[in-house]
Amino acid sequence: RRVHGIYQTKEQKMVLMNVLSNCLKAIVNAERAGKRQVLLRPVNKIVIKFLRIMQKKKFVGEFEIVDDRRGKKIVLDLLGRLNKCGVYSPRFDITIKGMDRIMDYVLPSRQIGYIVLTTTYGILDHEEAVKKQTGGKILGFFYQSITPFNAQFHTKKKKKKKKSTLR
Repeated sequence: RRVHGIYQTKEQKMVLMNVLSNCLKAIVNAERAGKRQVLLRPVNKIVIKFLRIMQKKKFVGEFEIVDDRRGKKIVLDLLGRLNKCGVYSPRFDITIKGMDRIMDYVLPSRQIGYIVLTTTYGILDHEEAVKKQTGGKILGFFYQSITPFNAQFHTKKKKKKKKSTLR
């Protein structure tokens, strides 16, 4: 039905803009809450390849892909090593020379995290891209700080016993 030049519908549905961003946000939120598993949905092949890179670098555990004939689901085991992961949007082009500048901007330190790129060789982290001498478009990043974020929540502080002054 048309009212004042605008089409009205009975239901207006929200559109999912970035599947990878939603999945990585769910992972970070579950890590901060101290969860051992997280359910990711919907999932596409970019998310699966991103998770395989994180798994290869030992930031997340095993994951199981559940095909529900819609958008797929993933049940992901968390290891408690991940501090932050996210999507870098828009997906800028990166050359090998410009990779250092992006690493300084995105990661807290050069030795700690990884930047994930989509290249002509597939989806790679920045170390593999440098080895293959290729650039690409930046997808996202993940890192762990020197002191893990979850360590402060999962360890109990020992209370010091007061020494008695009586003998």
